[in-house]
Amino acid sequence: MFAESVAVGPGAPDLNPEQLRAVHHRDGHLLIVAGAGTGKTRTLVARVTSLIAGGADPGRILLLTFTRRSASEMLGRVAAADGSTSSAHGPASRVWGGTFHSVANRLLRMYGNAAGLPPNFTVLDQGDSTDLMAMVRTEEGFGERAKRFPKASTVAGIYSRVVNSQAKLSDVLEVDYPWCADHLDDLKTIFAAYTTAKRTHHVLDYDDLLMFWRGVLASPVGASMAEMFDHVLVDEYQDTNPIQSDILRGMTRADVPGRPGTRVCAVGDDAQAIYGFRSASVENMWAFTEHFPGADVVTLERNYRSTSPILEVANTILAENQRADEPGEASAEDDAAPSAPGAHYAKELWTTRTEGPRPVLATHHDEGAQSRAVADAVLEARERGVDLRAQAVLFRSGHHGDSLELELTRRDIPYVKYGGLKYLEAAHVKDLLAMLRILENPADTLAWHRVLGSMDGVGPATIRRVMDELGLGDGPPPADTTPHAAGAPSEADTPPAGDALRRFVDGEASFPPAAAVQSVELREAYADCRGDTMPPADQVDRLTAFCALVFPNR
Repeated sequence: MFAESVAVGPGAPDLNPEQLRAVHHRDGHLLIVAGAGTGKTRTLVARVTSLIAGGADPGRILLLTFTRRSASEMLGRVAAADGSTSSAHGPASRVWGGTFHSVANRLLRMYGNAAGLPPNFTVLDQGDSTDLMAMVRTEEGFGERAKRFPKASTVAGIYSRVVNSQAKLSDVLEVDYPWCADHLDDLKTIFAAYTTAKRTHHVLDYDDLLMFWRGVLASPVGASMAEMFDHVLVDEYQDTNPIQSDILRGMTRADVPGRPGTRVCAVGDDAQAIYGFRSASVENMWAFTEHFPGADVVTLERNYRSTSPILEVANTILAENQRADEPGEASAEDDAAPSAPGAHYAKELWTTRTEGPRPVLATHHDEGAQSRAVADAVLEARERGVDLRAQAVLFRSGHHGDSLELELTRRDIPYVKYGGLKYLEAAHVKDLLAMLRILENPADTLAWHRVLGSMDGVGPATIRRVMDELGLGDGPPPADTTPHAAGAPSEADTPPAGDALRRFVDGEASFPPAAAVQSVELREAYADCRGDTMPPADQVDRLTAFCALVFPNR
């Protein structure tokens, strides 16, 4: 199946036996099932380096990834792995590497004529695509309809979902956008007009890049495109969608006497398939040996990232998921291939790092309790000598951290958020904060500017007129716009929102049971804010944080 004498490259890292097997495999197609932390990137880089060292033409190697950064990193490591490939003009620089979309763009510049594309077509980014969808939506007479009609961004999302999943529009609406199901015929009209507009203006969106690539492969010149590559490698194969799977099969040239066909090597982990909401289909990975007959499967199970106690938990979860989801028993063969469509690839992660604390599973009755427990754990760790910079909290998506951010802010625990704005820096939260600042201080000019500027149809000229009427222009404000001595607006001139706040402060407002505890804390915090113990800005921040805790869904 592979020869131990095949070169990997003098700069290649030490590889374990399973990684070496994947690197040296040359007989047909290959699926590398790489468990979490098992060195898949190192293995993929070593395989490309090995192919080049073994005489493969770098210009006939195609490496497909899901981010430009991943492609750049891998090709950089290939270049650094061998002295002969370290130059910017060395063999590694000739490898085709990039995302599916970027490679599609390059190939369509060469073969797009077969699909009726002009050579100078333009690619729209997501923002431009949404803008074009909005324009078409308006031109078709849907822009001025009731607000219940889907927004342009939602319409664009539905269109993309239909294209990438290759599902019927009615099915997509039923499963993913049930609130839009009544607009089926209207959406068909908009999509047809959108397609016509793209063709008229010689533009493609990201989804078109994949569609046209697949279309060219099905045309008479498709064989010529597939002829360009001897080796195609794909990273994160569990996250490919149906179109990408079709493309990969279309790029595969069959064996002919005297010349081997295209060799496909896919790397992935079906247990890490999390992009179904983007139309990714883990079934592509489960069906790999069916789509590419004769393919071998190599499983990487040695973990380099975690300790044994952590892996014991991970393996238990994987085993439970497999028993719950598999329609049949997993094969006991060495390659552990699924026995039926929908089955998982069996794997048992292990490591030489046997020491380490056992993971703790803590359950809480609501998000607020969870956030308080995490904050407690952070402070307890700090008391044990663990610096805050050495602690991290991970969550699956940004909104899952909102409650925790508020709790950390409430306790004055400094933190840095990676991957987005802090909750209190988000635009909609700052809008709410501006309203609260006006209630606290009607002369807050900056807060008025933010609130007025967020209103539809209100521009700079209108804002200036309103500010002048309020006496907050260039001249001094009138007496009735100055902050009240007690730090709260009077009942006489309090608007409805302010009246609600007044009733809350006076203890007249009622709250659901879930907010009862926070409402008491909020009243105490507001009482503190009326004193001189905190700067005004800190008072507002603290009050807003408590408000967000009390009303997490508003």
